[in-house]
Amino acid sequence: MRTTHKAAALAAVAVLLAGTGAAQAAGTAPGRAVSAAAATAGPAITVDATSGRHAIDPHIYGMNFPDEVLAKELRLPMGRWGGNATSRYNYKLDAYNAGSDWYFEDLHYNNDAAALPAGSQADKFVEQNRRTGTDTLMTVPMIGWTAAGRDSGCGFSIAKYGPQQETDAQWRPDCGNGKKPDGTLITGNAPTETSTPAGPDFVKGWVQYLDSAYGTASSGGVRFYNLDNEPDLWFGTHRDVHPTGPGYDEMRDSTYAVAAAVKDADPAAQTLGPVGWGFNSLVYSGLDQQVCGQQGGSCWSNPPDAAAHGGLQFAPWYLQKMKEYEQAHGRRILDYFDEHIYPQQSGVSGSADDAATQALRLRSTRQLWDPSYVDESWINQPIQFVPRMRSLIDQNYPGTKLAISEYNWGALDHIDGGLAQADVLGIFGRQGLDLATLWSPPKATDPGAYAFRMFLNYDGQGGTFGDTSVKAASADQDKLSVYAAERSSDHATTVMVINKTTGDLTAPVSVTGSTALPAAAQVYRYGQGDPAAIQHPAGQPLNGGSFTATFPAYSITEYVIPAGSAQATPPTAPGTPTASATGSDRVTLTWPAATAGTSPLADYRVYAGDPATTAPLVTVPASATSATVTGLTPATAYTFRVVATDTGGRSSPPSAPLQVTTGPATTSGCTVAYQVGNDWGSGFTASVKITNLAAPVTGWNLGFTFTGNQTVTQGWNGTWAQTGDKVTVKDAGWNASLPTGGSTTIGFNGAYSGTNPAPGGFTLNGTTCSTALH
Repeated sequence: MRTTHKAAALAAVAVLLAGTGAAQAAGTAPGRAVSAAAATAGPAITVDATSGRHAIDPHIYGMNFPDEVLAKELRLPMGRWGGNATSRYNYKLDAYNAGSDWYFEDLHYNNDAAALPAGSQADKFVEQNRRTGTDTLMTVPMIGWTAAGRDSGCGFSIAKYGPQQETDAQWRPDCGNGKKPDGTLITGNAPTETSTPAGPDFVKGWVQYLDSAYGTASSGGVRFYNLDNEPDLWFGTHRDVHPTGPGYDEMRDSTYAVAAAVKDADPAAQTLGPVGWGFNSLVYSGLDQQVCGQQGGSCWSNPPDAAAHGGLQFAPWYLQKMKEYEQAHGRRILDYFDEHIYPQQSGVSGSADDAATQALRLRSTRQLWDPSYVDESWINQPIQFVPRMRSLIDQNYPGTKLAISEYNWGALDHIDGGLAQADVLGIFGRQGLDLATLWSPPKATDPGAYAFRMFLNYDGQGGTFGDTSVKAASADQDKLSVYAAERSSDHATTVMVINKTTGDLTAPVSVTGSTALPAAAQVYRYGQGDPAAIQHPAGQPLNGGSFTATFPAYSITEYVIPAGSAQATPPTAPGTPTASATGSDRVTLTWPAATAGTSPLADYRVYAGDPATTAPLVTVPASATSATVTGLTPATAYTFRVVATDTGGRSSPPSAPLQVTTGPATTSGCTVAYQVGNDWGSGFTASVKITNLAAPVTGWNLGFTFTGNQTVTQGWNGTWAQTGDKVTVKDAGWNASLPTGGSTTIGFNGAYSGTNPAPGGFTLNGTTCSTALH
């Protein structure tokens, strides 16, 4: 279960929407002097503005219920009306029920009831966003119920259901929390005590009203709609009306109905779903989370709702069903695949700020992208949240955009929380996320607000981080994180370096520009040296692109490098690839040639993921416009893209994606895909995807043999053992069941000397497996 609660923030919604508070503009205080002698050597930083280029969507810089003054200062791109209270918001009555966040009570906003639906709190939210130039993401109910009255009652009356653990003693003492004094849940209440049915017609009516009041999505009105909020937790947050978690079929049918209603009312509107609460939402339906939460044990490895749907995890099944709808009806009803994430490490997403939590908070951002980072919580495995979601899209519903409409790394009022927030925004841009909104907003004077300023208004004059991400790397991202982007308005290159340590670090910096580099870069800095302003110290001499800089402890440094001589042009994107000769482990791709820019073409590179974050599978010379990709996993969907590079090192945008599914295996009852995710010369991280092509198994043992001087130092998702060069892995219990065609992925950290060749001799329960090596 998630570890955050929203009650306090929801109680303050009306205050936030009123736009009170004052934003503090970026200051120009002189830079804090840093003694190079006192600084520790830091990791090397490299930036190449000619490579890894892709657009950064401004909608990643969003907030839930932003303060109006701060939003105006930042020109905030996105504001979300979200949270548990929005699941049952009734726009006709300007009333809501926040469920377990506030004693299951029907509540209302203090607006003119006679004028409703005009002038509601939702209207005021849209109007605030229009004043600040902010797009609106509105949550519409899919739960099937909405508040029946402005103060009509509560779900668990003391008079009707007896004594309870807690009551709303100050305001409505008859309203309890739905738990008996011994903690057992009260059941059997009637939803109609607080709520009235609200189906697709209710949603359609609300969208039509918003269109009439503010214009359609294509004419300046509300453009984005969340399909409810965290439905996989309804069995807890809204159990007075939905005591059973929604299963696979309910989520499909409800999404079909409500998303279609939004599109019927406004065809240009964009929808986001399924809006789950976190990592578990990718794997389990709400029904399975409820049932397995009660039963525990082996239920998690063989959840009943998943078993009834071919053993497929929830997220891929959901995306496949959305794709099937488009194929059957000729229109897309899901535009964004949206899930929430709250770090599950102890104390990170809250307000805890002791030294250990600070360090944990700052390194835990790696769960968003890093295949070598094992999540330091009950999850206890690499998450790679954004690449994982992107892969789910590529494999199951290509063309869907990617959103995280709630997240929070905690302590936004402390400097480490501000650094973590800046790190997260940098990751979102680099990883190609399409939309994100922070829950909940920082105060204008908080370090968390300054994190947004460093991207949206670093100089107090509207200066922004670039909108085209370029390649940037740090030799140690836990110490110095680095993000870079080119600004399309003036072709300036912006480089952001975050020192996540408590000491000053001096590091070498190498910059390759897309234009000739000027003599110096402008410098802007925020950190613990002056947490109330963004400093503008003296410029940084670039020395032709190689310099050494000292980054103060707990700080964010942004370099703004003006464009030099005429802009060098990268190649155009290759044409859409086509597939031929598709086998169980290979496919041949052919594509129309790219057009060279400033420099001649050098080669083409074929990717089976995001070219900005994955390595190419095949590289062929520019004279070739086809390639055969081998080593693929049988019966697996891949999404291929082709990138052209030129002799100047510039990369084209990627081609349009092509989805290809490999053929079934013909000679083996199992396949293994072995991939090294990171190799640092003496150690490495590897993943092993096991696919069962034979009869279903309950309980498995994998065996393989190292072919070099390698040892397993840490493994996950199974019980690992090694004797000599022989390695065995037993299932972890929860992943013991492998239906026909089912897969599970395990991984390990290893050490070696000499070379690091791939292992061989993979067997599953004694049966030899075919192997794909990446």
